[in-house]
Amino acid sequence: MRKRRKSGRRPLTGTLVFMAFIIVLCFLVNPPGVKKAATTESASIAASVAAGTNDDAQADTDGAAAQAPAATTGTSFQLADIPPYAGAPYVAVNNNVPYFSDSNLTEVSFEQYGDLDPLGRCTAAYACIGQDLMPTEKRGDISSVRPTGWHNVKYNGIDGKYLYNRCHLIGYQLTAENANEKNLITGTRYMNVEGMEPFENMTADYIKESGNHVLYRVTPIFEGNNLVASGVLMEGRSVEDGGAGVLFCVYCYNVQSGITIDYATGDSSESADAGNSAQVRTNQAAPTATQAAATANQTEAAYIGNSHTHTFHRPDCSSVARMSDKNKVTFSSREEAVSAGYDPCEICNP
Repeated sequence: MRKRRKSGRRPLTGTLVFMAFIIVLCFLVNPPGVKKAATTESASIAASVAAGTNDDAQADTDGAAAQAPAATTGTSFQLADIPPYAGAPYVAVNNNVPYFSDSNLTEVSFEQYGDLDPLGRCTAAYACIGQDLMPTEKRGDISSVRPTGWHNVKYNGIDGKYLYNRCHLIGYQLTAENANEKNLITGTRYMNVEGMEPFENMTADYIKESGNHVLYRVTPIFEGNNLVASGVLMEGRSVEDGGAGVLFCVYCYNVQSGITIDYATGDSSESADAGNSAQVRTNQAAPTATQAAATANQTEAAYIGNSHTHTFHRPDCSSVARMSDKNKVTFSSREEAVSAGYDPCEICNP
């Protein structure tokens, strides 16, 4: 007796396996959970820094050397090309033009913070900053984070006494990040206030006044296995106007006048050499090549206020030079500015 021929239907098990394969493939191509990510993969750091070696510890091959972005010309940032600190808090890199390519540009706000390396050190912080990322409340407590090399000591002659700050790679006023260990490094008071803050303030003022976006990246540069960064590479470019409002690429030195720092450990001591105390600024880069100088009338006022940010400044403050004329308000005294509801600038401390 002949057996009945089986149906030609595909077994259900095979169909389920095929569907599972498709689902897994979709997750690999578009992984979930990226925080406000742009549509490109341009956030990745493309070229390693030739940061040199430490005499006491050679850089390991698992990422102990910091990472820096590849230039559009095919070259990359090299710490060896940075001149020794000579009194200026920062120096222009790559002709003050960031390493972003046109494909990096986006008008979609996002922020990404690189994972800590095997030594627990921060890597790069990268964002396209718009008003939607900026804080709506005062900064919270960040003392719970202890970045690598954190051995804080008080010294006379330093503003606030303490040598080190917990330095945000991307400032709180830009992306509202508080105690994010991927965004905080051990940095001197000098680097934080004189080196990084002018560019953070410039970027924040521009975004608040224009409503545009700024592509922004900060990369800490570590030599060998050092736990304290030698400095940071800061890049910024305004998106909608092609860099007309904000354009910078600078290296900020992680130094403090009169203090010797052991970058391998974070230990410090007072230095007998006070040669850097003059703070000569011959190598200082302009925050942006397109920002105009302050108007002639501002020197006649005791203080200049920004009606948009409700902050007041000394007439020679770098923020005044970048301020839109329509937002300038003059005050004859500090008391007048405070009474009008304006807060003092954190750069010039009027």
